[in-house]
Amino acid sequence: MASLPKPGPGNGHPIKAQLQINGMSAKLKEGKKNWLSSSVYVEVAVDGQSKKTEKCSNTQSPKWKHPLSVTVSPISKLNFCVWIHQKLKSDLLLGSATLDISETLKSNDMKLCDVTQTLPLCADKEQTDVGELCVCLNGMEVDPGAFTSSEADNDTTTNGELQPKEDFGMRRSRESSPSVVDIPNGRAVNGTGSPSLSNRVSRPLRPPRPSRPPPPTPLRPLSSPACPSVTDSSSSTQPETPMQIPNPTPDPAPVISVPPMPNRMPATNTGPLPQGWEQRMDPSGRVYYVDHVEKRTSWERPEPLPPGWERRLDQSGRVYYVDHVNRTTTWQRPTVETVRNYEQWQHQQSQLEGAMHHFNQRFIYSVQDQAAATQNKEYDPLGPLPQGWEKRTDANGRVYFVHHLTRTTQWEDPRSQGSELNELLNDKPLPEGWEMRFTVDGVPYFVDHNRKTTTYTDPRTGKSSLENGPQIRYVRDFKAKVQYFRFWCQQLAMPQHIKITVSRKSLFEDSFQQIMSINPQDLRRRLWIIFPGEEGLDYGGVTREWFFLVSHEVLNPMYCLFEYAGKDNYCLQINPASSINPDHLKYFRFIGRFIAMALFHGKFIDTGFSLPFYKRILNKPLTLNDLETIDPEFYNSLIWIRENNIEECGLEMFFSVDKEILGEITTHDLKPDGGNIQVTEENKEEYIRLVAEWRLSRGVEEQTQAFFEGFNEVLPQQYLQYFDAKEFEVVLCGMQEIDLGDWQRNTIYKHYTRTSKQIVWFWQLVKEMDNEKRMRLLQFVTGTCRLPVGGFNDLMGSNGPQKFCVEKTGKENWLPRSHTCFNRLDLPPYKSYEQLKEKLLFAIEETEGFGQE
Repeated sequence: MASLPKPGPGNGHPIKAQLQINGMSAKLKEGKKNWLSSSVYVEVAVDGQSKKTEKCSNTQSPKWKHPLSVTVSPISKLNFCVWIHQKLKSDLLLGSATLDISETLKSNDMKLCDVTQTLPLCADKEQTDVGELCVCLNGMEVDPGAFTSSEADNDTTTNGELQPKEDFGMRRSRESSPSVVDIPNGRAVNGTGSPSLSNRVSRPLRPPRPSRPPPPTPLRPLSSPACPSVTDSSSSTQPETPMQIPNPTPDPAPVISVPPMPNRMPATNTGPLPQGWEQRMDPSGRVYYVDHVEKRTSWERPEPLPPGWERRLDQSGRVYYVDHVNRTTTWQRPTVETVRNYEQWQHQQSQLEGAMHHFNQRFIYSVQDQAAATQNKEYDPLGPLPQGWEKRTDANGRVYFVHHLTRTTQWEDPRSQGSELNELLNDKPLPEGWEMRFTVDGVPYFVDHNRKTTTYTDPRTGKSSLENGPQIRYVRDFKAKVQYFRFWCQQLAMPQHIKITVSRKSLFEDSFQQIMSINPQDLRRRLWIIFPGEEGLDYGGVTREWFFLVSHEVLNPMYCLFEYAGKDNYCLQINPASSINPDHLKYFRFIGRFIAMALFHGKFIDTGFSLPFYKRILNKPLTLNDLETIDPEFYNSLIWIRENNIEECGLEMFFSVDKEILGEITTHDLKPDGGNIQVTEENKEEYIRLVAEWRLSRGVEEQTQAFFEGFNEVLPQQYLQYFDAKEFEVVLCGMQEIDLGDWQRNTIYKHYTRTSKQIVWFWQLVKEMDNEKRMRLLQFVTGTCRLPVGGFNDLMGSNGPQKFCVEKTGKENWLPRSHTCFNRLDLPPYKSYEQLKEKLLFAIEETEGFGQE
């Protein structure tokens, strides 16, 4: 028995070396497929090896940072395949490219050291250009003499029995190659009749793979000694001793010793075959599998059906599959992976439906409040209706007007058609913090929320609507603010409707294309949402579902456009790393339009933002207290600097900060030449103010500007000026009916008990509050008006699940304080119910920030 030759130049075994592929990137051309919601990765195959990169999403110019290492020879060919990852289907091949190592070595002096190659990506069938792939090769150096010998040896080996390993893209040509048989004189003849040298017969012979499965019945019966029956995949393993190939002629002939050959298809599953399958071996010793039900053969070992599934035949002989668990049938053969993917998809759909049901329960004010507002004319910004007119609301919540004298209806408010009133209402918006209301007699008056006063004098013109009128007490009336905002939206509305056609499969991409292609003024028309293939008319319900689904998709942090403001809540803020997507500013402009459309049309979005982001939309100044809601640790460190002498502590700080985005650290000066200005006791207040402003807006200036550009195209920010941040969150996200029993069951107490008189008074006050006041209390303690789907039991804190907590602390002259990171209310031990009511209502209505005393 001859010994196997060692790898090396000149002996048929090419030189092997480790090659590193790094810095891969691609430029994909725009086509029918929108790459925003697709995850793209690259698979590299060479000499039987296959490596995959990580997945890259949300861009047409993906970059893969993690390097790949493969073992190659100078004659290898690298095959790159760019795939689109799909969750519920098999991955889709986008394009492929091939790189010849030998040609690359020749053009780079036999050395691959940071060699960058740009390869055209072509589609598999049409060979159309879909983009280009850029790769960087490093770590291979070949001696020119050895390369020449290896290349010459490869040419010789190609004509002999031993063929070099090919990548998976070249296997089909090998599979159709003719078989080799032995002849008496020790020489081999291939299927074409050309002789082959026998000086290499001591090397392992690889049996050729057929180009198609064998017929159902082999040429030789299974009981024949030459082809024993195989009942298990392990029995197809070759013996450890050299096998003898018999002479096909009766004359004596030399016996050729061949080293043991490993099984071509190693068994990965040694369990029993599914029912109706049989394992056989063809005359060449290759294992294949027979399906007696469908009367077909396969090289691949069949997988058993998932638990609970059964294969059956219908009356026409067609195969179908029965799921006894869900009592369903299908024509497609199920696998464990497809069943698992379907269960995951079903679980996601169930969660989405639950969130949708939870979303549909949101409102700004209840039906009882609407009925009271209809009876109380003071809630109506335009005062009483003219004689003979009536205001009604249809089943979808849209307001229309009935004229009983002419028996006609119309959408337009008849009160806005008068010249004097129309001139008053269509004048420029009120200054910041001002609001216009009407008395029960229809007399306009103005509310200054900055000074908390009222007046009949128009702050825009200085004219008084009523001389010596009765003084009206200032009241923060959220419902009146909403009514006034809705009225202005009606004044800005355009006639007719605008159609938006989107597919549920590509909801984000279709919505983006449609909204950005429409004139912003036309987005103020009544929306008419169309889902292709779903018959029906949109009278509000389809639009409401569209806003839910798009907001659920657009604000998903997985797109890297937004991120959670902190680990203790699910409020969102702009992600500084969103610049990794080269088109991120276009998407922020789209999101600005979308949020403005939700406000303008009175619809809610699924997920809310952080309070500092709401204050940006309202053009409210940000303070140090706003930092506590998004980064408590950073806030506490600034408070420590304020309360301690940094010079005595030996802290050496400068007016500059470092920020890290995607692993890149940059330095930002808080003021000109801040890196050389040291922080002292005298200027530390300025440092705290500047570093807080930087922390609240770091790296998101361009994104915020793009968002406001899109927002103001649909709804100018000045129309929101009389809302505060907490009220604005309710307008955008809505609120839901709070279950007082659920709240009480999921509340814990510290230094109080359930029977303490302060706790009894607290729940008595909460019971007396309307839903809007309860929502303000919830915002004060938890930082948001939105409850989780599971109610108060699922409230989250900085350390995970954290129930609503009331703690006894402070003195009786203190105001209640809140800790949103822990969902905790610090309630001082007040002496009476009246004192507790006064202090708590003042805290949730009048204070801003945290730790108020």
